[in-house]
Amino acid sequence: MPWWIWPILVLFMLAMIAAGLVYAGLHGFHAVQDIAEIGGRLGERVSKMGEPGGSTEESEPPLFTQPLNVAQERYVDAHAEVIQRKNVTRERHIAAWNRWKQFNK
Repeated sequence: MPWWIWPILVLFMLAMIAAGLVYAGLHGFHAVQDIAEIGGRLGERVSKMGEPGGSTEESEPPLFTQPLNVAQERYVDAHAEVIQRKNVTRERHIAAWNRWKQFNK
């Protein structure tokens, strides 16, 4: 190899090292900003958790201390909502298939 290629290669290598350091520095700086923002939000939520809340007196007792029919009613209501969501999805799919059938005629 001629001698003049070596200085070009060295300059290219130094330029790539500098570009890599700049790239890593910028990403590191953005990461530190994101961590600071997340830490601030976390600090706010932790401080809110430490505050006394008035909602503890109004909340109902745990489910296992209530009569069994309360749990049964909740299960029936939740299961009815699940069935309703499935029916809505099924009707939406049927309507889409009908639109596609009419479109392809």
